[in-house]
Amino acid sequence: MKTLIVVNNPQEWSLKLDGVEVVSARTYVMDAAYARLKDVKVYNMCKSYRYQTIGYYVSLLATARNHRPMPDVMTIQDLKSQTLVKFASEDLDQMIQKSLKPLGSGRYILDIYFGKSVDKKLDRVAAQFFNLFPSPFLRAVFTYTDKWTLTSLNSLAASEIVPDHKGFAVNAAEEYFSKPKRIVRKKSARYDLAILYDPKEGHGPSNEKAMQKFVKAAESVGFYAELISKDDMSRLAEFDALFIRQTTSVNHFTYRFARRAEANGMVVIDDPQSILRCTNKVYLAELMDKNKVPIPKTMVVHKGNLDQIAQTMGFPCVLKQPDSAFSLGVKKVSSQEELEKTCEVLLSKSELLIAQEFLPTEFDWRVGVLDGQPLYVCKYFMVKKHWQIIQSEGGKTRYGDFETIPVEHAPTKLIKTAVKAANLIGDGLYGVDIKQVGREYYLIEVNDNPSIDAGVEDQYLKDELYRRVMRVFLKRVEENSYGHYA
Repeated sequence: MKTLIVVNNPQEWSLKLDGVEVVSARTYVMDAAYARLKDVKVYNMCKSYRYQTIGYYVSLLATARNHRPMPDVMTIQDLKSQTLVKFASEDLDQMIQKSLKPLGSGRYILDIYFGKSVDKKLDRVAAQFFNLFPSPFLRAVFTYTDKWTLTSLNSLAASEIVPDHKGFAVNAAEEYFSKPKRIVRKKSARYDLAILYDPKEGHGPSNEKAMQKFVKAAESVGFYAELISKDDMSRLAEFDALFIRQTTSVNHFTYRFARRAEANGMVVIDDPQSILRCTNKVYLAELMDKNKVPIPKTMVVHKGNLDQIAQTMGFPCVLKQPDSAFSLGVKKVSSQEELEKTCEVLLSKSELLIAQEFLPTEFDWRVGVLDGQPLYVCKYFMVKKHWQIIQSEGGKTRYGDFETIPVEHAPTKLIKTAVKAANLIGDGLYGVDIKQVGREYYLIEVNDNPSIDAGVEDQYLKDELYRRVMRVFLKRVEENSYGHYA
């Protein structure tokens, strides 16, 4: 891969790096020869990234040329958003307080060079900011009142590097450029797929055996596939596609991964819109009701209508946190006293809740839908002597039994309901949960990032299930690549 450093004026560039071509911003933007280059990584070190400056256009055009810029336009915009910087600071607050505690109080400037700090004690903080906001050079300013607070985070121009830091900055850049970014892909691999996965996650969407099957399936259709972690956000531009196999949430790194991948022009499942839509049951209830998808009797609960729940739903009924997942944050209440106590706890976390009538069934249907088509059908049976398919109690988790059947053997009405609901969300990978009462089918929820475990959802299709997922990725990446170079 060719490495370009793009600066305003190469004659003013004082950092010498082996194996790296330094080019002026105007040459990169205007010379058609650079537009035709392939397999390029662009490090934009212009003096300014302000909107419509030459530095801004370097990253914008590098994205259009599939040159994998750092920083990309999304990072540039994110650094301008004090709200996003504040969220990042809150995510890292514990690390910040621990790392800066020896400094006492006052004001501290942390300059970050490719994720490295001159002060080794702050290397972890520096690496995390670089991971969240991948930009060659960053400057973070902290102030102390009752605790250390991040007051600003901005890209740092090479001309602004403290003279005493220049040698360190060169070494950090050389180390970053020289370290292998990935295992060399096989000759048969045409594209690169990142799979975000944490083997230690409890209740994760895929077990380790399934992950091995996803990697093997990816390679069989022409991908180099690599499992990445939450610490690899700064590497996203190395890949053509991102497959998220961790439980998603909006206020979570999985959502930031999805947003950044989408901004980089990558194919991504789950996409940010699907995460936003699926992880909020208030939104889902409104969407399904408006589009006449049958759902259980449902009401949106807030502090002003608590007295209407019992009259509307009856007992028992089910209360749900909007962002609940894997049966967690879902409570069955059987009395007014239990209702009031549960609402008090749940409403302390969210302004709105969902209340639904309780539909007792022996099992829940799950229809996996990918790219607008049914992928698998499972029955998830309730845990013995429990009303849910998962029971977490006393630090132990129990699961009900399951049965996987061919899509063509599933009831037609079930499949139609599931596909209609999934298509209202998007064209990604979804798990549609449905209850059957007699001959009627009621949508419970649409899950992004649905469970695909080896030995469960793949019981009928076996390895073909994983290949079908990867064929969709391949089709979309090929469409993306055609768009880049047509």
